[in-house]
Amino acid sequence: MATLAFDTHAFVKELTQAGMPEAQAEVLARSQAALIDEKLATKQDLKELEARLRHDMKELELRLTIRLGSMMVVAIGVVAALVKLL
Repeated sequence: MATLAFDTHAFVKELTQAGMPEAQAEVLARSQAALIDEKLATKQDLKELEARLRHDMKELELRLTIRLGSMMVVAIGVVAALVKLL
């Protein structure tokens, strides 16, 4: 996953200005940065996922087309055999 821009220094500075102890603000900033990095998807992540899904769908479409064609060939063969027998 791509790295998101999260300014931990500015976050700590803002928390300490609001009255939070600096050590506590630093721990919170590190945990927030880790959470953002692990759990959020970037636009690039979504584009890569979309490309993989499109590729997988094309492969599935090809397999389904081949399967349908095979079933049609078998069905035509069965009908032709039945017509010949009757």
